Amino acid sequence: MPPHPVPLGFVFRSRAKEEKAPSAETVTDSKNPRHPEAPKGRPTPKRSQAQSQRRSVANTSMSRKDAAKRQREERRAALERQRQALASGDERYLPARDKGPVRRFARDFVDSRFNIAEFFLPMAVVILVLSMVRVASLQNVALLLWLVVIVLIVLDSVVTGFRLKKQLNERFPDENKRGAVAYALMRSLQMRRLRLPKPQVKRGERP
Repeated sequence: MPPHPVPLGFVFRSRAKEEKAPSAETVTDSKNPRHPEAPKGRPTPKRSQAQSQRRSVANTSMSRKDAAKRQREERRAALERQRQALASGDERYLPARDKGPVRRFARDFVDSRFNIAEFFLPMAVVILVLSMVRVASLQNVALLLWLVVIVLIVLDSVVTGFRLKKQLNERFPDENKRGAVAYALMRSLQMRRLRLPKPQVKRGERP
């Protein structure tokens, strides 16, 4: 028997229904549209995550200015701590040239005794005044005083350096003592009240 013919109206109606009916994929995609910030193949980020990401990007753009401001504040705080340490002798915040037990002993050794070199500035002022007076005898006295002061300072510095070096070798045999004697002699040239770090021992007191 010949096959039963299919009505043409049924074929056209079924095709129209297929074209009008959306696929499951299309419905799913329309319900969950991909976020423009979400990479392909990854889930859409939540609103809180997107806001935090935008906030982090904004913070990153300001980080350079904030970092520079923070560095200035830290530098200012470090200088203030260093200034206080120079006045109190706090080893934690002293400059590198003043740190360590060797340098501390060198300072105490100089501060515990009288040094002729520390009176150099007052004596220099007196000698300068005498040399400016237009009297031959006073000018000769001023010249003689210059020579005496220079000789005394040299002798005192030699004796101080020799004694200090001996003490350092006895007390710190394994420590690095390079530059400690020169450091102490430079300190002896300053007046006691102007020395930094401030003296921590009295005159005549053993360091």
